[in-house]
Amino acid sequence: MKIAIPAQNNDLDSQVDVRFGRAKGFIIYDTETGNHEWVSNTRSVQSAQGAGIQAAKNLIDSGAQVLITGNVGPKSYSLLKASGIDMYLCNVTAVKTAIEDFKSNKLQKVSDATVEGHW
Repeated sequence: MKIAIPAQNNDLDSQVDVRFGRAKGFIIYDTETGNHEWVSNTRSVQSAQGAGIQAAKNLIDSGAQVLITGNVGPKSYSLLKASGIDMYLCNVTAVKTAIEDFKSNKLQKVSDATVEGHW
């Protein structure tokens, strides 16, 4: 399974970025191999609007099946849900801790947007 986590750096010790659409990038962690890759979110960070939608499209294209995030807006939530990506909330913590919390079923599944649009 591939898990996407918004982060500021391509490092499992990096902090989870609570700004889903404006995160610098996403770590895509493969639970089967333990490997990870970096998906840049530069285009979303630089856009005046629609950052969440573009970030969601990046995740869909990456093949991620799960998103661990601090927040997700209404448009991103709708697009990710329609694409079959499950979303879970985590506190600001290291990416590797968020992954372990997910594996241990300690994270709350998201059932709706957690912030208003243009947060």
